[in-house]
Amino acid sequence: MASEIHMPGPVCLIENINGKLTANQTALKILSAVKQPVVVVAIVGLYRTGKSYLMNKLAGKKKGFSLGSTVQSHTKGIWMWCVPHPNMPNHTLVLLDTEGLGDVEKGDNQNDSWIFALAILLSSTFIYNSMGTINQQAMDQLHYVTELTDRIRAKSSPGNSEVDDSADFVSFFPAFVWTLRDFSLELEANGQPITADEYLELSLKLKKGTDQKTKSFNEPRLCIRKFFPEKKCFIFDRPAQRKNLIRLEQLQEGELNPEFVEQAAEFCSYIFSHSKPKTLSGDIAVNGPRLESLVLNYVNAISSGDLPCMENAVLALAQIENTAAVQKAIAHYDQQMSQKVQLPTETLQELLDLHRASEKEAIKVFMKSSFKDVDQKLQKELGDKLQAKQDDYYKQNIKASMDYCEALIQDIFHPLEEDVKQGIFSKPGGYLLFIQKKQELKNKYYQVPRKGIESRRRSPVLVQCSTIILVPGHDLHLQGHLMVQDGCQSFSH
Repeated sequence: MASEIHMPGPVCLIENINGKLTANQTALKILSAVKQPVVVVAIVGLYRTGKSYLMNKLAGKKKGFSLGSTVQSHTKGIWMWCVPHPNMPNHTLVLLDTEGLGDVEKGDNQNDSWIFALAILLSSTFIYNSMGTINQQAMDQLHYVTELTDRIRAKSSPGNSEVDDSADFVSFFPAFVWTLRDFSLELEANGQPITADEYLELSLKLKKGTDQKTKSFNEPRLCIRKFFPEKKCFIFDRPAQRKNLIRLEQLQEGELNPEFVEQAAEFCSYIFSHSKPKTLSGDIAVNGPRLESLVLNYVNAISSGDLPCMENAVLALAQIENTAAVQKAIAHYDQQMSQKVQLPTETLQELLDLHRASEKEAIKVFMKSSFKDVDQKLQKELGDKLQAKQDDYYKQNIKASMDYCEALIQDIFHPLEEDVKQGIFSKPGGYLLFIQKKQELKNKYYQVPRKGIESRRRSPVLVQCSTIILVPGHDLHLQGHLMVQDGCQSFSH
């Protein structure tokens, strides 16, 4: 599957079956093939508020995510659609559409809270979609944001206070976009026109006071201000006449409210140009496989009754990728050494130089592919493996040199042994002829290149297995035969 994914339509990423959340293997497989950095845009909101229509617009399609025109929520769980990013080359836009919050059929807000939390954890831009104006009812419906510190942990250390933990959320959390549908008010304050963003800021203004009513008023506003320092607001007119809303995805653009069309285009343009690629702490870019790992980590934590921990998810991802980085580095080292090394090497220094050059390249490969290697644990493991590789090459080099020298000695001196067996030297003057022949073969042995580090220690030694007879005239006669061996000594006459 190519790095750039072309999905014809959305698939369910996180299934919600009988209140139990599970990751869909088909969707995870799609993510694992997305090698590009991802821009993840998630949308949440009450059911039947037009979330899916906006996501289809972002996908550049009229159909895709299911549009619900009844009081039942059509989208269950979290659905995913990966499309090429229209503005960022070599990036993939991952759209996440969530099931409607407050579905009358569920009767359990616990499930909604987890959907809300997962959308925040996985996205780089988080869209909250609601109907009408930002009033107290709208804020009350956004109570999920006040529960985030009860649903998510930033750090794995149990000693952190809630205040410290929530402060860490800002570094992990996405940008916040509030979309207000069927908005009917005039945007003005004190008789002066204001922007949608200014309207949002005014709506998030805190009241003074310590009574319970004031605390309840301020709590969701305080959470939004604290967790989402980057905020944006869009207002939308009703897209069409009420009777046509049931077939909204079939309507041509000319049949839609022109103001709505313009507002939707402005919204899409902003998302495409301002939504940032998903990153982890330390500006680690997230691609498909990394997003897959985050999905699994968070969903598994929820399923086991734990709280999703952002730090643990990053560390688990780092462990997976750093282990793979070690294997990748070792494979690169093996490839480099197999291409460069010809055993036996002439000297030990030659082998060490080749090892160090390949080791340096392997460490570069590891550093490029790894991140958050706590205490350099995996880098040390790589160092141990490379040292073991060097030791193994040293042993191979000695054996290769030894085997080559032994074979060379046998090859060069075998004719001399045959001559002795044939009695060639068993005649007057034969001993001197033998010595002369042996010296010639000795010189021939030393002239052969690349015998390796054992070449000097593995000198040919002629073991005389014959009877040497002194005859008149003081000549030596050789009888029997000579065996050619290698030994750790120099030649002798």
